Amino acid sequence: MTTQITLSDLPATIQTLLNQAQKTGEPLTITQNGIPFAIISPIKKKSLMETLSTLEPLDEDFADVDEGLLPLDDIEFSK
Repeated sequence: MTTQITLSDLPATIQTLLNQAQKTGEPLTITQNGIPFAIISPIKKKSLMETLSTLEPLDEDFADVDEGLLPLDDIEFSK
């Protein structure tokens, strides 16, 4: 199970570094005794069009919600 923590629960210095990484898109490398220990990389959000392009087509028929209604041309509004 992955541990999750909110940004607001982190110290201000780390929040600033993470916000900078998100703005620039560059990963943040954490070192221990000069040796890389962990890399935090911002998740790039997809645009709506990128997300929609990955969806599979729907192969189901939808109910005809207009069934039984008069055509709009046949409706008269009184004043």
